Parts: sequence; structure tokens; C-alpha cells
Amino acid sequence: MERVTHDGRETAYRRFDRGGDGPTVCLVHGSGGTKDVWKSQARLADRFPAVAVDLSGHGDSDDATASVGRETLDAYADDVVAVAEATDATVLCGNSLGGAVALWVALERDLALDGLVLAGTGAKLAVAEPLRDALADDFARAVSLLHEPDRLFHDAPAEYVELSEAAMRACGRAVTERDFLTCHRFDVRDRLDEVAVPALAVVGAHDGLTPPAYHEYLAAEIPEGEWTEVPDAAHLAMLERPAAFNDALAGFLGRL
Repeated sequence: MERVTHDGRETAYRRFDRGGDGPTVCLVHGSGGTKDVWKSQARLADRFPAVAVDLSGHGDSDDATASVGRETLDAYADDVVAVAEATDATVLCGNSLGGAVALWVALERDLALDGLVLAGTGAKLAVAEPLRDALADDFARAVSLLHEPDRLFHDAPAEYVELSEAAMRACGRAVTERDFLTCHRFDVRDRLDEVAVPALAVVGAHDGLTPPAYHEYLAAEIPEGEWTEVPDAAHLAMLERPAAFNDALAGFLGRL
């Protein structure tokens, strides 16, 4: 694990590099997650180096003092830019909230990018009221809701679900709620034509949180957009069906 200091805090990240000469990818997790969700993407490191970041308040990173919404989005964008600049990453790959952060960096930050991978995400990320209510006063219920079938997972082994639940509990209610409420306020549908780099939207076929239609929309509205579907997976396709996800990711990176 490595760290970069910026804006008065330290952001942690893990580097996967086995000498690949393709573009370096910065991997950004979703709400209540950590860099560990990207462990299977290390398999690509002989072709494409990667760095997986812990956003502020997640995993091994210091937290930022930020209110829900744009302040939090800006803080997370600062985390990603700091890691990308420290590691020469030129492609951002974000899942869910991480996809929103990747889009925000592309739209709001002066970071040289070669491409975006938007996985299990959308240009607008409304969060259902029952989940918002549970996040406010019944965190155990919120974690349970997210791990119902065809939300985070479609048909993953039980141990995957248990590890995911434990990781979310470790992140804690306050940070996880901040993440989801920031997603709920996120909406860049009117700005997708400003995305100036190629973008791949990739989605699990059974993703009930950010369904395939979200990704078809991203591909249609981003000037150099495309989308693809990972079969037999839901929201965390990179973890549930890593071989198919990695094939899609590598194919896109190879075209940049």
C-alpha cells in the first residue's frame, strides 16, 4: 500500500504493476467500499498497470471534512486526481459512486486523461427512499437491502456477500450514508457532451441499482461513448464475473 498527501490529508492506494506498457488505470470504488473490490483487476497488470484508491474516509485513507453533495464529490475528485498524478494514471475506471467521481474529474478537473470506464453507474444516481431511510436510522437494514438479489450481486458465492457486508460495516454508517446521499444529488445528464475522451460504460446484466439502460444512455450521450453488458452479474460485475469484466476493460484499453 502507498499513500499520497494532498489537501491536508493522506489518500491510500494499492498499485498493481507487473511491467505492462499499456495506459495506467486508476480504479475508484463505490459507496461504502474500498480499494479491495478491485482485487481481480490485478490480473491485467502484466499489460495494463493499475492503482486502486481508497476515497476519503474509506479503507486506509484519512477522511475529509465535507458535507453531502458537491463538497463530498469535490473531495473525492481531489483524492483521485492526487493518486492519478502521483502514478501517471491516464484512465479512470469507477464503479457506482466511483463512476460519478470519474465523470466529475473529467468535467471539472484539469487532469490529462486518455479514457473513462464507467462501471455500474450513471449520469444520474437517484437512491430509493427505503434505502435512504434505512441509512439514516437502521444501518443493518441498509446493508441487508443492498445485498438482496440483483443489487450488488446476482449469484455470487455466499462468502463474497459476507465479505462485502463486513466491508460496508467497517466503513460505517456515516460515511456510507454520505456516499449514497451524494449519489442521490448527482446529475450530469446535461453535461455528457462535454466529456472529451473515449468512454466505456460496462454493466452487469442483472444490475438493479444502475440498470443497463443507464449505460446505454451514457454511451449515446458521450461523444465517444460505447457500452457493453457482463452476463450473470449485477452491480459489482468486476468482482462477481472478473474474467468477463477484465476482457471488456482490456479490450477498451487496447483501443486507446
